[in-house]
Amino acid sequence: MSKAAPYGSWLSAISAEMIVSQTVGLSQIILDGEDCYYLESRPSEKGRSVIVKYGDAGPIEILPTPFNARTTAHEYGGSCYTVYNGVVYFCEKSDQQIYTLFLNSETPPEYTARALTVNNNVRYADLTIDTFRQRLICVSEDYSDESQEPVASIIAINLKSGISETNPLVLISGDDFYSNPQISPDGNQLSWLSWSHPNMPWDETKLWLANLTADGAVEDIKLIAGGNQESLFQPQWSPDGLLYFVSDRNNWWNLYQRSRDGTIRQITHREAEFGLPQWVFGMSTYGFLSAGQIFCTYSEMGIWRLATIDIAADIDALSSSLSTIESDFTYIEGVRASNGTGFFFGTTPTSLSALIKFTAAAQTFQTLAISGTLAPDNSALDNSHFSIAEPIEFPSGNSRNVYAFFYQPKNPRYHNDSSERPPLIVLAHGGPTGATSSALNVKNQYWTSRGFAVLDVNYSGSTGFGKTYRNRLLGNWGLLDVEDCVKGAEFLVARGDVDDQRLFIKGGSAGGYTVLAALTFFNTFKAGASHYGIGDLETLAKDTHKFESRYCDSLVGPYPASIELYRQRSPIYHVDQLSCPIIFFQGLEDKVVPPNQAELMVQALENKGLPVAYVAFEGEGHGFRQAANIKRSLEAELYFYAKLFNFPLAESIDPVEIKNLN
Repeated sequence: MSKAAPYGSWLSAISAEMIVSQTVGLSQIILDGEDCYYLESRPSEKGRSVIVKYGDAGPIEILPTPFNARTTAHEYGGSCYTVYNGVVYFCEKSDQQIYTLFLNSETPPEYTARALTVNNNVRYADLTIDTFRQRLICVSEDYSDESQEPVASIIAINLKSGISETNPLVLISGDDFYSNPQISPDGNQLSWLSWSHPNMPWDETKLWLANLTADGAVEDIKLIAGGNQESLFQPQWSPDGLLYFVSDRNNWWNLYQRSRDGTIRQITHREAEFGLPQWVFGMSTYGFLSAGQIFCTYSEMGIWRLATIDIAADIDALSSSLSTIESDFTYIEGVRASNGTGFFFGTTPTSLSALIKFTAAAQTFQTLAISGTLAPDNSALDNSHFSIAEPIEFPSGNSRNVYAFFYQPKNPRYHNDSSERPPLIVLAHGGPTGATSSALNVKNQYWTSRGFAVLDVNYSGSTGFGKTYRNRLLGNWGLLDVEDCVKGAEFLVARGDVDDQRLFIKGGSAGGYTVLAALTFFNTFKAGASHYGIGDLETLAKDTHKFESRYCDSLVGPYPASIELYRQRSPIYHVDQLSCPIIFFQGLEDKVVPPNQAELMVQALENKGLPVAYVAFEGEGHGFRQAANIKRSLEAELYFYAKLFNFPLAESIDPVEIKNLN
């Protein structure tokens, strides 16, 4: 029987300690014949990323301590390892070199690992094996010349001799960025993506194709798709040697095929997204069950679905050959497929992300590994603990509609039988070119189970709703995203769902900027939390890393020509308009949004006499990976709201220093 208690004061079984101690991050599926590998990111081991092989006896950790598989190419990394014939090639976080791990060593589990590269000024990503020439092909990012941006290229590394510090074999160079080097099944061709400043990969990319000579030289390079504001994603060869890719040339990221005569044909005809913004290397939304069948995922209105595509059908017809597969998954990523079997990470509204195996012939799913247990007091949480997202659509400025997921407070132990309305936390996702989903997010449930409502906004500029929706934010960052979050809160107030005097907003990175702008230029919210957020767009344009150094050109305007616009939209220049408390969380090793961004804002609020808190973490970069810091950030934010708005804390939390708190 539930107990009546004020919103915000409920004691929850979903503790911060449980979130960090009983969950891991799952990513980067790699298939090697019949074997499936993936990464586990472990907060309990300070964020160490471990390569795991799923075997007959279940998951087996194959990366010995202290190795940590992670690349920092583009700062965000991704695609840091590959496996071929039982040999693993991976990027080690500590020195960013590529190591070889021989799983067939005679003395397991003390596997033999040796460095394949030796240049500490170079980072690597998107590793693929050229089996015909016994070499590894990958993206290289060279930081040797500190007077200029790191130089990107696609290189080849001899698997027996490696490369010396002065003699890498450069295959492709000249553009600012590269990704997705892929070798055709016959070994005769190489394909890849490239893009250059000021474009981001979701703005414009180019797909290239070249012939490979017997000794591995590149010749006869051709541009086969892209350019002219077309974004391409995941070029991949089919088993029978045809090249496929995802393109947004018709507003939606759909699948295309390049036939043997060079003709480009559209495979899917759907107002849905088969692609993603390429924030990290190695993202994948489809794979080949066979030469004639694709296993894929696509997003419609923020919900991800699974499907198969019969590519032997008449793919030129307007009717799609796509067959949707029934499942409970609403967020799907990392799709791979081979020999009639698909693999992916799937999350439902009531279950954590899991590694799933799909058998096409039987149309069955098998769970291979789960990212956590969510089992407080040795008893698993049932669905009664989880708030299920309500998809909502609401009007914002200029008669545009915006999409979001709304979560009501929910806890089986508590209810509120008064006329009180719950406090609301509005979430602004990062990117800003990104999206949120309705799948289970335990950090959202941390709040809803304590009596908070949550609105997770896919503001203008988010992905999953077509290129036109994504391009709304061009030139409008700090305007439309902010207004959409404000209008979302006001929509719920008008509906009678939440308390207009207890509206909060939180976000990380670009979402942190939306938070600070919303608190500066609007009076809707009463407090906010900025996680490694941006306070000064001008500083960001001057100081950030190469990958995003020209991102603001499209979102705001070219810098420094548009310097006045940058200052108009930067909260740091308008602290006189701030009138509510903010808590800041910051990694002190953040190269994407340096700590001075938060520190300048903290000092400005402190000087103004507003309540402000600053929680900084040693050893953390852009986003928090260590268990103690993830736990601290959750609890500190709850403590901050409780002290400001007199929520009775139902649990013991270490205090946070709040300056100017009366």
